[in-house]
Amino acid sequence: MRPKIFLVICFLSLRYTCISQTITGVVIDAKTKSPIETATVYFDNTTRGVVTNKRGQFSISYNEAVQSPLIVSFLGYKRQIITDYRTKNQITIQLKETKEILDEVIVKANDGLSRKQKLRLFRAEFLGTSKFGKSCKILNENDLVIRYHKKHKLLTANVKAPIKIENKGLQYLMTFDMELFEISFKHVDEDQNIFNVGSVKFIGNTYYQNLKNSDKKKVLKNRNKVYAGSRLEFMRALYAENLEDNDYQIFYNKLKTNPSKHFNFRQHNNPQVKLVTLNERVSILYNKRKQSSIEFLNTSILLDAYGNYTNVIKVRFSGAMSNQRFGDLLPFNFGIMNSIPN
Repeated sequence: MRPKIFLVICFLSLRYTCISQTITGVVIDAKTKSPIETATVYFDNTTRGVVTNKRGQFSISYNEAVQSPLIVSFLGYKRQIITDYRTKNQITIQLKETKEILDEVIVKANDGLSRKQKLRLFRAEFLGTSKFGKSCKILNENDLVIRYHKKHKLLTANVKAPIKIENKGLQYLMTFDMELFEISFKHVDEDQNIFNVGSVKFIGNTYYQNLKNSDKKKVLKNRNKVYAGSRLEFMRALYAENLEDNDYQIFYNKLKTNPSKHFNFRQHNNPQVKLVTLNERVSILYNKRKQSSIEFLNTSILLDAYGNYTNVIKVRFSGAMSNQRFGDLLPFNFGIMNSIPN
């Protein structure tokens, strides 16, 4: 079985407005009340973000395409996640200094693997080994603290600062505020340098920025290539109830089946949201060649037209879709016309 990846990007509020709105605010130190300059304010997993000015002030717009929480981040401070911003026009955000300091004993501990070995394993499972995964470069690897837990066959990573990733293939600079990263191995032979991956889990918040001076035509071609057959495209097609029109076929017990026999749709109180139920695991075949599967651990989710959905950690993909790593990810606002730039 191919390794599974549980990817938690954000928690959705799933509320809508019909027009673009702007929220303004100020970011200050919780203790001194002094303004914090150059704090990053962004909507999770999108290209929409700003930095605060010397007075700690910011202004950022959003519309119905943005369902991600608002993230406020600054080095040395605990980031804030704001989900009720739609009810406010002006907010004051107080950041608290973080007291978390990685123990130097842990940082320098000899756990049986060299720094080089651990970085190789981390890069492969975090960035991926695809064409675009290999085009990625972590700009601040020195901020990574990677540990190998031999007894549990587990590799974990912590960070001293958000990870900065330059994706040359897709022309994004990605900032990942990582909360958790772990690789669970099914089989390990350290002498032969064999590490068979069982599962990968990473949790955090992501901000995408477009790299400057790129070949827009080539970049769009690459991004569309990644989008085709992705989890994001699948969830949008699922909402529209036109999986087959988008080259997705559903199989159950190895037999092709009608998606409507397994995915049950009910309208939510919000007319732009659907309640989607899936009672059993089904297989997905994209473009007659890429195989995946999907199951809901919570039976049902709320889903919108943009591919945003609730209970993210309770939706489990395996196969081709689960093998997409950071090098093959796109922001939630990708391809949405008349919304925020992507």
